[in-house]
Amino acid sequence: MKKSKVLVPLLSAAILFPTAVNVHANPNKPVEVKSVQFAGMQAPDTDAKRSSMYSEASAIVTLKDGSQKIVPLEYKALTRPGEIINGKIVGAAHDINGNIIKDKNGNPYVSTSPDGNSLLSVNGESGKLYMINHFESMPSNEMGNMPKALYLNTVVQDKKTGELKITDINPIDFSADGGVWTPCAGVLSPWNTHLGSEEYEPDARAFEANPEKSSVTQFARNYYQNANVIGNPYLYGHTTEVKVHPNGEAEAVKHYSMGRLSFENVTVAPDNRTVYFGDDGSYTMSFMYIADKANDLTAGTLYAAKWNQTSDQNGGSANIEWIKLGHASDKEIKNLAESVKFSDIFETTTDASYAKTNGFTQIKTNSNGGKDSEWLKVKPGMEKAAAFLESRRYGAILGATSEFNKMETLTFNKADNKIYMAMSYVEKGMTKNPTDPTDDVQLPKLSAGTVYEMSLAKGQKDREGKSINSDYVVTKMSGLLTGEDLAVKDADGNKANPDKIANPDNLAYSEKYRTLFIAEDSNMHTNNFGWAYNVDTKELSRIISAPDGGEVTGLQAIDELNGKSYLMVGSQNPGNIGYIDLTLLSTKK
Repeated sequence: MKKSKVLVPLLSAAILFPTAVNVHANPNKPVEVKSVQFAGMQAPDTDAKRSSMYSEASAIVTLKDGSQKIVPLEYKALTRPGEIINGKIVGAAHDINGNIIKDKNGNPYVSTSPDGNSLLSVNGESGKLYMINHFESMPSNEMGNMPKALYLNTVVQDKKTGELKITDINPIDFSADGGVWTPCAGVLSPWNTHLGSEEYEPDARAFEANPEKSSVTQFARNYYQNANVIGNPYLYGHTTEVKVHPNGEAEAVKHYSMGRLSFENVTVAPDNRTVYFGDDGSYTMSFMYIADKANDLTAGTLYAAKWNQTSDQNGGSANIEWIKLGHASDKEIKNLAESVKFSDIFETTTDASYAKTNGFTQIKTNSNGGKDSEWLKVKPGMEKAAAFLESRRYGAILGATSEFNKMETLTFNKADNKIYMAMSYVEKGMTKNPTDPTDDVQLPKLSAGTVYEMSLAKGQKDREGKSINSDYVVTKMSGLLTGEDLAVKDADGNKANPDKIANPDNLAYSEKYRTLFIAEDSNMHTNNFGWAYNVDTKELSRIISAPDGGEVTGLQAIDELNGKSYLMVGSQNPGNIGYIDLTLLSTKK
């Protein structure tokens, strides 16, 4: 197999699964595929492999007639950050007027951190294809320093081979909401829109204390090209949604009624109303949102989870209890976001004796970095602002668990009524911490992380005994796949067993192939891997390896797109080897 030369980071790529294969004498009558499983590859064992994004895995294709064929996986290029497509620079940062932002030498700021992808079709088979992708950070690597980017890519599909080609790119306009903040993972909604994220929401308390030192102010001044702008932290930390119209125009909104936190991604239940979140960082929280209407996330009810532990084995298990935070619409919360500040919502004190006798609650959350606890009390009439603009702080005050660590993406298995959640590091708040204000989660430290399985049920009630208006309420959470920490680094520098997952990040599930795809963002493995886990056979197969230091990212499982099945996959920020080709990973026919 031809390998890619070292050039630039992957924007996105796609494994193209065969839907029909020529195996008989007549090549004009391909046989339909019944199922696809994976024969995994070995970990890289040469410097060339360690410095490449490559796959030596194969798809084991079972056909409708019972025969099988082994199909190797390979690459084909799409595009690269910094490349010019139709006169436009891939991954460049833009200001509020759509102009490219340049450094003092006149060079554009171009991201090396592509992340979430959504490949979608407009108007069915006869419609156009588009891909929305995120750029999580800019080269300065200063969070909030430079506006980030979402791009709408026009994509052409070869209907015979399935090969994809990007023919045009355009930045997506978030000027109505002050730009977009640290877009991380994303998913395609059941109603064919892109649901994105704003990770690591800025601390509004710290901002109010010193706005001149805040990354929010740096961000706003770069975005608005105005040195006098101060910025507003409450505009950032929300779920984003992008609708692509048949004419190719992208319409972007932020869903303020879904709460404000460090969104990694969201996943939507089959009712198209119930949504679960990944809240990234240290001392984070699990949330559920139930929209008032199907296919419409502009108004709904927000809940936060309490972990009631039942086991500390295999990543831990718990019964999940839900605490209602409130109901709101996007419009009313955006109005609050533009009019209130932290001190309008909370009273604060550092005097523990005073706090205990005057109605304050001690909490520890990622809202201030998860390093120190806070004594807070919600001011009268500010419950709604607290629930939707300070969701984690308010949830902790009400008793929800704020001890999760590096909670990443979630994905739905509709047939089995399960959700899978990646917890990249089982550390810090998830271990036993008797000095913390609360200590719901008490698990053995597992730096290599865990993928959890969440079970759902109907007819559930919240902590107050009130019915939850959803048939898809998480009731239990338990470890499904765990990594394995090594006491001593192995010869290749791995700190975790290279034949097991380490620091799972992106997840995507294929209903058609009954396969959970797992991407790593690890400092435990020398090279990050992408995995395929068959939920029936329980077989875990390594299917791709990223360059030393590079994250595997941008997963999207597409079971059907004009007769083809794809897995979108990319890589960002390779380490000491430079950057790599963006390629299309497909099956050889």
